[in-house]
Amino acid sequence: MTDSCENLPSSAKISNLNCIDLSNPDNKASASLLKQACTESGFFYVINHGISQEFMDEVFEQSKKFFELPLKEKMKLLRNEKHRGYTPTLDEHLDTVNQIHGDYKEGYYIGIELPKDDPEAERPFYGPNKWPAEDILPGWRGTMEKHHQEALKVALEIAKIIALALDMDVDFFLQPEYLGKPIATLRLLHYEGKYSDPAKGIFGAGAHSDYGFITLLATDENYGLQICKDREAIPQVWEYVLPLKGGFIVNIGDMLERWSNLKFRSTLHRVLGNGQERYSIPFFLEPSHDCVVECLPTCQSEENPPKFPPIKCETYLLQRYRDTHADLNSYKSE
Repeated sequence: MTDSCENLPSSAKISNLNCIDLSNPDNKASASLLKQACTESGFFYVINHGISQEFMDEVFEQSKKFFELPLKEKMKLLRNEKHRGYTPTLDEHLDTVNQIHGDYKEGYYIGIELPKDDPEAERPFYGPNKWPAEDILPGWRGTMEKHHQEALKVALEIAKIIALALDMDVDFFLQPEYLGKPIATLRLLHYEGKYSDPAKGIFGAGAHSDYGFITLLATDENYGLQICKDREAIPQVWEYVLPLKGGFIVNIGDMLERWSNLKFRSTLHRVLGNGQERYSIPFFLEPSHDCVVECLPTCQSEENPPKFPPIKCETYLLQRYRDTHADLNSYKSE
């Protein structure tokens, strides 16, 4: 953990998460640790994932350079209907019940790069990315494309351990119809140095669960992420997840919760600003567009029938994005 967490409020609860070592050849032990984590909190750390700290430092440096650009320059790269490009502060509104405004964060979406003339580019979450001009941010695109590729490799390794933890074949999720052509999205995030106030509905990121399969989160040394293990509790109890230098914070999303029939938890989480600027880089791994997510055979029985109807990945994702992002038409007069 890092020194910046020394100024955590004395009343703060800190979540004690399991740590999965991807260099450990004992997959059974890793699956056991992961199963416990996903049953209890839906969050865990991953270390020794093969991406060097030197390269991660470069990714964060390049992310910072983008967000330091004048707003006018960033708005030239405003996200399109395929969710590629820049999202301004307050664009995303993750908790419409408790937030009075949107999230006090700005972001940048980068998906799987496909040329316009590729037939698959017609799909909602596929197509060309939006990139800053090379003369404005030299090397930026190359760094982000490399990180996208490296993070995808790590996520697919974790998918193998998840399959074992659910008593499925190790390569179950790697089959073509599941993660064969995934919707994989890298997102750069910058939280301004603002203080959150939950009592007044002001958040860095409102409480939400992630939409897809799993999320890999790299963060700087500043704390802010909180999880709520029991969303039904009154009052809800929020615990901080501390940054881990060189590691990813991993959490499961709604689709894996559905696949596992609630065995694994897609846990509520939010970000509270503490007056410090904070940078984080989540990588979202979702199934293929046409993947139908339905209860796995190992997660159901006569006593425990499927709790969710089957749903197509593309349908679910489109609805969740529509629910949480500002209408693009609202920017046209600006």
